[in-house]
Amino acid sequence: MTPRVSPGGLLQQGPINFVISRVGAHAIGADDMHLFSTLGRSKRLFLGWLGYSGMLMPFGALRRSESETVILRVAHLRGNTYELGHHRRIGARTGLDRDRQEAIFAGTGWDERSGALLHATTELVETKAVTDATWSELSRHFDDRRLVEIVMLATQYDGLATAIETLGIEPER
Repeated sequence: MTPRVSPGGLLQQGPINFVISRVGAHAIGADDMHLFSTLGRSKRLFLGWLGYSGMLMPFGALRRSESETVILRVAHLRGNTYELGHHRRIGARTGLDRDRQEAIFAGTGWDERSGALLHATTELVETKAVTDATWSELSRHFDDRRLVEIVMLATQYDGLATAIETLGIEPER
């Protein structure tokens, strides 16, 4: 993939976004975090997006492993290597070992709750909707707050995959 918008430095991002990008890079052990240094070029929009994203993950109401289940399923369905690379590592830290991640990619849950979560995420990515039957099953396991969050999280990462692909953001080495 060739970047359509190259990662920016201090001048392109501004001082706040540049510092955030550097902190992100340090957290992943890379010289640069391409997602942040590219989106950081949007100036204030980046800060709004970062706040919104952070409220979904890691500061959302879902268990961290459930958030990562949604994100990994979206990344897999979209074939987004950038999201997959980052969230395979993050997912592992939340207890999603290799076998569980493979189950997520296959779309099979390890219990009814995770199965409902995966099914709803798949429908959201593939059809941009959730059937009444799937919603009914999902509602058996999650309260209204978490139902809203599941939809927002899946669509956020689906949209992020679109941005990554369209902008040509390359994975870090």
